[in-house]
Amino acid sequence: MQVILLEKVSNLGNLGDVVRVRDGFARNYLIPQKIARRATEAALKEFEARRAELEKQQAERLAAAQATGEKLGGFLLKMSQKAGVDGRLFGSVTTMDIAAALQEGGFQVVKSQVRLPDGAIKAVGEFPAQVALHADVVVDITVNVQGEMV
Repeated sequence: MQVILLEKVSNLGNLGDVVRVRDGFARNYLIPQKIARRATEAALKEFEARRAELEKQQAERLAAAQATGEKLGGFLLKMSQKAGVDGRLFGSVTTMDIAAALQEGGFQVVKSQVRLPDGAIKAVGEFPAQVALHADVVVDITVNVQGEMV
Protein backbone atom coordinates (compact mmCIF):
# COMPACT_ATOMS: atom_id res chain seq x y z
CA MET A 1 0.00 0.00 0.00
CA GLN A 2 1.24 3.48 -0.78
CA VAL A 3 0.93 6.10 1.97
CA ILE A 4 1.85 9.75 2.47
CA LEU A 5 3.85 10.31 5.65
CA LEU A 6 2.42 13.09 7.83
CA GLU A 7 5.53 13.18 10.04
CA LYS A 8 9.07 11.86 10.02
CA VAL A 9 9.33 8.13 10.71
CA SER A 10 12.66 6.46 11.48
CA ASN A 11 13.81 4.01 8.80
CA LEU A 12 10.85 4.92 6.58
CA GLY A 13 10.93 8.54 5.40
CA ASN A 14 10.30 12.23 6.04
CA LEU A 15 7.20 14.40 6.07
CA GLY A 16 5.48 14.31 2.68
CA ASP A 17 7.24 11.24 1.30
CA VAL A 18 5.07 8.76 -0.55
CA VAL A 19 6.30 5.32 0.49
CA ARG A 20 5.21 1.77 -0.09
CA VAL A 21 4.60 -0.25 3.08
CA ARG A 22 2.91 -3.51 3.91
CA ASP A 23 -0.86 -3.34 4.11
CA GLY A 24 -1.03 -4.47 7.74
CA PHE A 25 1.57 -1.95 8.90
CA ALA A 26 -0.37 0.85 7.24
CA ARG A 27 -3.84 -0.26 8.40
CA ASN A 28 -2.91 -1.26 11.95
CA TYR A 29 -0.28 1.31 12.90
CA LEU A 30 0.46 4.21 10.55
CA ILE A 31 -3.09 5.26 9.66
CA PRO A 32 -4.70 4.84 13.15
CA GLN A 33 -1.82 6.76 14.77
CA LYS A 34 -2.32 9.54 12.18
CA ILE A 35 1.29 9.18 11.05
CA ALA A 36 0.27 8.51 7.45
CA ARG A 37 -2.61 8.63 4.97
CA ARG A 38 -3.42 6.54 1.93
CA ALA A 39 -1.81 8.03 -1.16
CA THR A 40 -4.81 8.88 -3.33
CA GLU A 41 -5.08 11.85 -5.70
CA ALA A 42 -7.45 13.68 -3.34
CA ALA A 43 -5.19 13.00 -0.34
CA LEU A 44 -2.13 14.27 -2.24
CA LYS A 45 -3.92 17.52 -3.14
CA GLU A 46 -5.12 18.01 0.43
CA PHE A 47 -1.64 17.29 1.77
CA GLU A 48 -0.06 19.88 -0.51
CA ALA A 49 -2.61 22.43 0.72
CA ARG A 50 -1.77 21.66 4.38
CA ARG A 51 1.98 21.07 3.91
CA ALA A 52 3.10 24.38 5.49
CA GLU A 53 0.90 23.79 8.55
CA LEU A 54 2.23 20.23 9.01
CA GLU A 55 5.85 21.36 8.61
CA LYS A 56 5.29 24.06 11.24
CA GLN A 57 3.80 21.50 13.67
CA GLN A 58 6.72 19.14 13.10
CA ALA A 59 9.24 21.94 13.66
CA GLU A 60 7.52 22.82 16.96
CA ARG A 61 7.62 19.18 18.11
CA LEU A 62 11.30 18.96 17.18
CA ALA A 63 12.13 22.16 19.08
CA ALA A 64 10.28 20.90 22.17
CA ALA A 65 12.08 17.55 21.97
CA GLN A 66 15.45 19.27 21.62
CA ALA A 67 14.73 21.47 24.65
CA THR A 68 13.82 18.42 26.73
CA GLY A 69 16.85 16.59 25.35
CA GLU A 70 19.15 19.38 26.55
CA LYS A 71 17.81 19.00 30.09
CA LEU A 72 17.87 15.20 29.96
CA GLY A 73 21.27 14.75 28.28
CA GLY A 74 23.73 12.91 30.54
CA PHE A 75 21.10 12.59 33.29
CA LEU A 76 21.90 10.11 36.09
CA LEU A 77 18.75 8.33 37.22
CA LYS A 78 19.08 6.67 40.64
CA MET A 79 16.75 3.80 41.44
CA SER A 80 16.66 1.36 44.32
CA GLN A 81 15.35 -2.17 44.03
CA LYS A 82 15.35 -5.20 46.28
CA ALA A 83 18.46 -7.26 45.67
CA GLY A 84 20.16 -10.31 47.03
CA VAL A 85 23.61 -10.48 48.63
CA ASP A 86 25.28 -11.27 45.29
CA GLY A 87 23.92 -8.08 43.64
CA ARG A 88 21.21 -9.69 41.54
CA LEU A 89 17.80 -8.04 41.64
CA PHE A 90 14.60 -9.74 42.69
CA GLY A 91 12.79 -8.98 39.45
CA SER A 92 14.21 -6.42 37.03
CA VAL A 93 14.22 -2.76 36.05
CA THR A 94 12.26 -2.33 32.82
CA THR A 95 11.55 0.53 30.45
CA MET A 96 8.26 1.11 32.28
CA ASP A 97 10.10 1.57 35.60
CA ILE A 98 12.55 4.03 34.03
CA ALA A 99 9.76 6.01 32.33
CA ALA A 100 7.84 6.22 35.62
CA ALA A 101 10.96 7.43 37.47
CA LEU A 102 11.63 10.06 34.79
CA GLN A 103 8.02 11.25 35.01
CA GLU A 104 8.44 11.65 38.77
CA GLY A 105 11.51 13.74 37.98
CA GLY A 106 9.40 16.09 35.83
CA PHE A 107 10.15 14.78 32.32
CA GLN A 108 7.33 13.93 29.90
CA VAL A 109 8.49 10.47 28.81
CA VAL A 110 6.45 7.39 27.93
CA LYS A 111 7.53 3.77 28.08
CA SER A 112 7.89 3.40 24.31
CA GLN A 113 10.48 6.20 24.22
CA VAL A 114 12.89 4.43 26.61
CA ARG A 115 15.35 1.96 25.09
CA LEU A 116 17.58 -0.43 26.98
CA PRO A 117 20.30 -1.73 24.65
CA ASP A 118 21.05 -4.82 26.78
CA GLY A 119 17.45 -5.61 27.73
CA ALA A 120 15.94 -5.38 31.19
CA ILE A 121 18.36 -4.58 34.02
CA LYS A 122 18.75 -7.53 36.39
CA ALA A 123 21.71 -6.52 38.54
CA VAL A 124 22.97 -3.69 40.72
CA GLY A 125 25.21 -1.10 39.01
CA GLU A 126 25.23 1.60 36.33
CA PHE A 127 23.69 0.88 32.96
CA PRO A 128 23.24 2.95 29.78
CA ALA A 129 19.78 3.75 28.45
CA GLN A 130 18.45 5.88 25.63
CA VAL A 131 15.39 8.09 25.46
CA ALA A 132 14.02 8.74 21.96
CA LEU A 133 12.13 12.02 22.32
CA HIS A 134 11.74 12.47 18.55
CA ALA A 135 12.92 10.65 15.44
CA ASP A 136 15.91 13.04 15.34
CA VAL A 137 16.47 13.45 19.11
CA VAL A 138 17.85 10.44 21.00
CA VAL A 139 19.41 11.19 24.40
CA ASP A 140 21.71 8.93 26.41
CA ILE A 141 21.14 8.63 30.15
CA THR A 142 22.66 6.49 32.87
CA VAL A 143 20.57 4.37 35.20
CA ASN A 144 22.19 3.69 38.56
CA VAL A 145 20.49 0.75 40.26
CA GLN A 146 21.18 0.45 43.97
CA GLY A 147 20.26 -2.63 45.94
CA GLU A 148 18.09 -2.73 49.03
CA MET A 149 19.00 -5.71 51.17
CA VAL A 150 16.06 -7.83 52.21
